[in-house]
Amino acid sequence: MTTHDNPSLPRHLFRAEQVRAMDRFAIETIGIPGYELMCRAGAAALDVLRQRWPGARTVSVLCGSGNNGGDGYVLARLARAEGMDVRVYPVADPAHLRGDALKAWQDYRQADGPVLDFIPEGFEGAEVLVDGLLGTGLDRPVSGVYEQVIGAINRFAGGVLALDIPSGLHADTGAILGAAVRAQVTVSFIGLKQGLFTGEGPDCCGELRFADLDTPVAVQHSQKASAELLPCPPLDLPTRSRTAHKGHCGHVLVVGGDCGFAGAARMAAEAAARVGAGLVSIATRPQHASVLNLTRPELMCRGVESAAELDGLLRSASVVAVGPGLGQSPWARDLFRAVIDSALPLVVDADGLNLLAADPRRRDDWVLTPHPGEAGRLLGVASGEVQRDRFAAAASLQERYGGVLVLKGAGSLVRGGDDVPRICRLGNPGMASGGMGDVLTGVIAGLIAQGVSVQTAAEMGVVAHAAAADLAAAEGGERGLLASDLFPHLRRLVNP
Repeated sequence: MTTHDNPSLPRHLFRAEQVRAMDRFAIETIGIPGYELMCRAGAAALDVLRQRWPGARTVSVLCGSGNNGGDGYVLARLARAEGMDVRVYPVADPAHLRGDALKAWQDYRQADGPVLDFIPEGFEGAEVLVDGLLGTGLDRPVSGVYEQVIGAINRFAGGVLALDIPSGLHADTGAILGAAVRAQVTVSFIGLKQGLFTGEGPDCCGELRFADLDTPVAVQHSQKASAELLPCPPLDLPTRSRTAHKGHCGHVLVVGGDCGFAGAARMAAEAAARVGAGLVSIATRPQHASVLNLTRPELMCRGVESAAELDGLLRSASVVAVGPGLGQSPWARDLFRAVIDSALPLVVDADGLNLLAADPRRRDDWVLTPHPGEAGRLLGVASGEVQRDRFAAAASLQERYGGVLVLKGAGSLVRGGDDVPRICRLGNPGMASGGMGDVLTGVIAGLIAQGVSVQTAAEMGVVAHAAAADLAAAEGGERGLLASDLFPHLRRLVNP
């Protein structure tokens, strides 16, 4: 049985219906009986359980009415055969089971497997709970007894293993449908579901494992991936020529830093420098120009009162990062119009996005980096609607505004014009602090300045940014992580 842990997860992701089609392909075309696949799934999940909780002897398995419940019955039967103390809770009446799930139930009962009734007070005595309640076909909010059981699972103090997907999580969007299991480990079968990696998916899944159930590669190749995972570092950046000089490495212009927000422009600028831009300039309020580079003299700071004073800076720049600390004042709007009317590639963030929402434009040579709130303003919807289907929101944003779209958040999405969203599975909750987005803007701009395409710069930038945050958190913890803590790690990541 081939089971992959986190570092070696397959890159290609699929929607739930595609995975069901892959399952049918394995059965009807390859000739693997459906019950054999179910038995392999139960065995793979039990293997993961033993690896994650090697000392566990008491396991409670919660089973629903479909094949997800069938996987649970198989696991329970196999665990009992190995001498574990197994309790099964059929949340759905087994009389309603059909096909392979029914056979899994019958085999469990024929092995004298014990069955208990669910009580809301919980699961006393169990060391591990196995979630086999609801599979990938869920498309409406959880209610009734399933909602009660999920609540009890989430109050459980021991380990929780989810089969295929945490019950209550939408397999395609990563949104919670009313209530969802929060597992310590999830083992996903046949094909990875795209919703596991973005929105609420990572929080519900915990550690993610993948089991291909020993199906041939033709099974996965039978469907075109609906999304892809971005590769983890090292980054594929070219080696510099020994004769390189600063003019070869591009010039980033950061436009922003209105009164009270100078630090945002400063962080974006240093991030661009730290990933290798040859020159970095900041166009900001005149009162900030003399102080922004006091602790980083390599940055060139220019005070500008109006867009007319940007002309010379725009002529010498390779790329513009606009928005960090920009504000929405008349000064900000004047500078923003001048920047987007230029022919330079752009990275647009923060108030640059809010100004764009008020005066929509479309370009093919820019990167937009909204968080869900900014994405909602760009689309004219609430941020909650963006989060309910991040894939659809990213597609709508890219179609409306062009270029490359980075929808930030847990499982950041990068969407270009090729219709294949790419997901970053790195990053941590410590990134929920001021300035992180400004650093990402500078990283992407710094890569574009060095000749990297806007699409590749967005993808590499998102990965480098998240990986740097993970390295910084590993050193000192997630709480108290500052955006500027990423700088030394960014430098190492772009020099593998």
